[in-house]
Amino acid sequence: MQRGSDRLSARRDDERKHELQGLLRSGHPTRVEEWHDPEPAADDDPEIASGPVPSLGSLGPEEALRGELARHLGRTAFPATPRELVEALKRHHAPDRLVELVGELPAQGTYRTAHEIVSALARQR
Repeated sequence: MQRGSDRLSARRDDERKHELQGLLRSGHPTRVEEWHDPEPAADDDPEIASGPVPSLGSLGPEEALRGELARHLGRTAFPATPRELVEALKRHHAPDRLVELVGELPAQGTYRTAHEIVSALARQR
């Protein structure tokens, strides 16, 4: 099999997979020698580099709403009035509660992003 510009041979590649298999399954270092373990994050490292990536369920209500709007509307729906947004949500089979929320927006407004929609809804509450 042609492997292109890979640095390792197929045999060495398989050896590396075998070496990492325990680490990937257990989620923690599996070697006895401490010097094999990766270094922990430093105190001055950015939090994103050492902390876990937030899961979808851990987002706040505004972020979850923004994500849901963006998923159902996409980029092609913007800029749009609330009426056009409601029509786009119905075309994309969005949940009824989402359609109702967008329907509550002031009719004279024009929105360019899902963030603007969420901000306008937050101001109304």
